[in-house]
Amino acid sequence: MPVYVMLTTLTDEGMETLKQKPERIKEVDREVMERFGVKIIAQYAVMGPYDFVNILEAPDNDTIVKMAVELGSRGTIRTLTMPAIEVEQLIKDLKELS
Repeated sequence: MPVYVMLTTLTDEGMETLKQKPERIKEVDREVMERFGVKIIAQYAVMGPYDFVNILEAPDNDTIVKMAVELGSRGTIRTLTMPAIEVEQLIKDLKELS
C-alpha cells in the first residue's frame, strides 16, 4: 500500500483543542482509519515549523487528498502531504532505466 508523510501544524483553534482534550489525537486517528481506510504507521509530535509528523498508508492519492481536505476543513490543522518511496524501490526503479 502507498506510504505518505504528512506534516501538520495546529491552528490557534487546534492548539486550544489539544490543550483542553489531548486524547482528541487518538479520536482523529480512529476516524481516519474507519472513514478513509488510512492506517497511521507512526505519529510524532515535533518541535519546529511543524507540530506533528505522521507516516500513513493509504490506498491511493485520491484517498489521502480527501482525508487531508476533510481534516483541514475543520480549521484545527494545516497539512503538507507527500508520497514516500522506499529507498529499495527507488534503487530498483532507477536500475530499470539503465
